[in-house]
Amino acid sequence: MRLKYLLTVLVAAGLSTAALANPYETTLKNGLKVIVKEDRRAPTAVQMVWYRIGSIDEVDGRSGVAHVLEHMMFKGTPNVGPGEFNKRVAAAGGRDNAFTSRDYTAYFQQIPKEKLPEMMQLEADRMRHLTVDAKEFEQEIKVVMEERRMRTDDNPQAKLFEQMNAVAFQAHPYRRPIIGWMNDLETMTAADAKAWYDTWYVPNNAYVVITGDVDHKTVFALAEEHYGGLEARPLPVRKPQIEPRQEGIRRVTVKAPAELPTLIMGWKAPILRDVEQDSEPYALEMLAAVLDGHDAARFNKKLVREDKVALGVDFGYDGTARGPGMIYVSGTPAEGKTVADLEAAVRAELARVQQNGISETELKRARAQLLAREVYKLDSMFGQAMEIGQIESVGLPHTALDRMLKKLQQVTAAEIQVVARKYFTDDALTVGVLDPQPLDGKPRRPAVATRH
Repeated sequence: MRLKYLLTVLVAAGLSTAALANPYETTLKNGLKVIVKEDRRAPTAVQMVWYRIGSIDEVDGRSGVAHVLEHMMFKGTPNVGPGEFNKRVAAAGGRDNAFTSRDYTAYFQQIPKEKLPEMMQLEADRMRHLTVDAKEFEQEIKVVMEERRMRTDDNPQAKLFEQMNAVAFQAHPYRRPIIGWMNDLETMTAADAKAWYDTWYVPNNAYVVITGDVDHKTVFALAEEHYGGLEARPLPVRKPQIEPRQEGIRRVTVKAPAELPTLIMGWKAPILRDVEQDSEPYALEMLAAVLDGHDAARFNKKLVREDKVALGVDFGYDGTARGPGMIYVSGTPAEGKTVADLEAAVRAELARVQQNGISETELKRARAQLLAREVYKLDSMFGQAMEIGQIESVGLPHTALDRMLKKLQQVTAAEIQVVARKYFTDDALTVGVLDPQPLDGKPRRPAVATRH
């Protein structure tokens, strides 16, 4: 449900006239946008560098290269040795990490505010001068392959989700896993990573988001000092990649050692492209809040507590993305119930919405719960930077966040019923089932064991 996570930053923007000017932004001559959100509550700062490049931009045979390059970004430059970046951040009393998604790759540091100039210098250095050493690559690609084994190959639910997406999307790059197929990782070379870096890691394909106890004018001057000298380069033309219309239900079953079965149901859904003209993504987001937005929401109340057909059911909707959207419902059947029982129960609950709609009381409670979470997130400087960075990554301006929140508040029960009828159809549905096999008795790997 990413749309709701993108509505945090300006929730409180109407509290004062001055707040309307914050965040501030500028664009350097080389095309690098710099966005600054001043927040004086603690003497810290967060710097995030976002690149408009993710697994959506990869090609067959090179899946996973965006994520591999993320790892290589910590392997040093002529000025900063391998691993020294992290040591400098730690020495400054901060923390840092990075993450790759379908749509973007981002790097961050959270540090005492006086250390911000040093962090900007470090990021600017590796934006243009990264060393992609063959020996370092050979070591790091093994780390990535082990990460894949732990996160996906030895995780039945993750394997199911990966296989389901590969079936749901036939032409669009979202069919490929972010971490990459194992064979592609096995055949990847340092030259592949270097080509990715040289093509996409340029200032005109990036933007910097800084939040915290900072002055935006000072930050803009620092950005010009450290990033301004980096040269822009022409970017490859990104061709439209349209997923063909789905014309019937698709099913996939994955057999893997597991204690319990799992069900995932995914429907194709619209994405927010025009903040003012689009209405359906807002309605779907509020439907998500009604079904799964709080402890008393419909799924938990009906399927888990009353009917006891599921141990848990989750509803997820990604309303902002560069590619096509999906609605996901996932769950595990309760003892004595089957995956078929759970699927029937989910269908019945969705049918209730389609036929009878939702009550104003449900809508009011869901809205209150959702807005309360958004306000709470304002306590996090990192969270504020994330909200700004994520919405910018899909081509929407961060200045639209307050308008998006208002549009969400204006959703009616009738609009929710309309989208429920329109999008929960079998023609747009993909169903994934985990068929649990006997456990092999071997110790299971931890779910996550790497820094990234």
